[in-house]
Amino acid sequence: PIRVGGTPEQKKKWFTRIASEGLLVAYGATEAEAGSDLTSLKTRAEPVTEGEELVGYRITGSKQWISNGGIADVYLILARDRVSVGWFIVEGGQEGMEFNNPEDKHGIRLANTVAFSMDNVFVPKENLVGEKEGMGLIQAQAVFGATRVMVAAFGLGCGWAALGRAVSYSQGRIQGGGPLSEKQGYTHKLIVPHAVRLEASRAYIEDVAARLDEAGHGLQTEGAIAKWSATEAGNAAAEASIQAMGGYGYVHEMEVEKIKRDVRITQIYEGTNEILEITISRDRWQQHLKSRGQYYIDLAEEMEELHSRDPEVGALASAYALKALGNIFEECRLQKLTRNQHVQMRLGELASWGETAMVFSRKAASEKYSRAVKFDRETWRSMARSYARDATLRIAHDGIKLIMGYGEGDPAALRARVFMDEIMKEQKGQKEDRDLIAQKLKDVFKMT
Repeated sequence: PIRVGGTPEQKKKWFTRIASEGLLVAYGATEAEAGSDLTSLKTRAEPVTEGEELVGYRITGSKQWISNGGIADVYLILARDRVSVGWFIVEGGQEGMEFNNPEDKHGIRLANTVAFSMDNVFVPKENLVGEKEGMGLIQAQAVFGATRVMVAAFGLGCGWAALGRAVSYSQGRIQGGGPLSEKQGYTHKLIVPHAVRLEASRAYIEDVAARLDEAGHGLQTEGAIAKWSATEAGNAAAEASIQAMGGYGYVHEMEVEKIKRDVRITQIYEGTNEILEITISRDRWQQHLKSRGQYYIDLAEEMEELHSRDPEVGALASAYALKALGNIFEECRLQKLTRNQHVQMRLGELASWGETAMVFSRKAASEKYSRAVKFDRETWRSMARSYARDATLRIAHDGIKLIMGYGEGDPAALRARVFMDEIMKEQKGQKEDRDLIAQKLKDVFKMT
């Protein structure tokens, strides 16, 4: 909030102190009855005046699930002011702050996560971020793009930390006369699909991060897609890694069970993934309406043009995914299906698959990859093709299921509307790509 909404004086003062003094900061938005819905906040900041002059605020209320909450030097507290809500910079150790014991959590157990209360804690007026009341939600929205990309990176890192261990393990685990890493049923189920999904998430994270570097803030919907895609992928990869290592994956010594416990929180904090599905759906629904149904069709045309220049990055499959997505949105509009909250959520999920496929195809076609990509050009392009196939088939299949389940229609006509026959043809080559990826994974994660 200070970075996007603070005055120049606030930025200079607090960034200097945080950096030079090593101050630990806690972000205090969540309350017991206000998690993803920040409009339900009950913490209040009452103005303090001397005569007619405002000199500060007294904050009263409770916060929950606050990382660093019991050990922070500085707190950014979201509280109701006279206009709406605002962020207040509160220095720790003040009278009126009372802390509960740290939460006994499923994962991230080293993190200090506490609930605490504030009773008439005084904050000078210059500690209201931006020195203007009512700006808190705007400032929070402005940073969600960045904070959700941050959590997306957590999901990506956890997923690879687990999957890398499983790949390494599989090369030394002999079953049925050979290592598990050579068994197609093992690699094509438990390893390769998750590696592909993680790298697709990486491509999307890097794309949003680069755009944030240029814009400074914003991109709330793109941040939501990054978090949804990467944390779903990371959690699934960690789960598969436990299964891939059998009993060894279930014991503390091998660490993958710990990674699974740690990655699970990424689907919950900075907006639960269910809330993000609605966030994504609502924004893309508005884009669909404003463009008269052309939003995803236009993106599909970009992918078709990319395919004409580079047919080896899954761009044609991505184009079908986006065209199918546009037609699914339109069918939902015609039948008024978004009156169902579950339909909204599923549309957000499908949009995430489609847009991630598009970005992965685009990134795979570039001449230079980021240093974080551990795979050679051939393999990453193979991963982009594989992900695009999975995404487009999921969108088409789940789109038909959604429309038939919550609305009505002719199944054959719907299959044509989502390009199911064309999408099935795009599945050709999946075996060869997954075989290649399985072999390349062994080079990256050698047996230890």
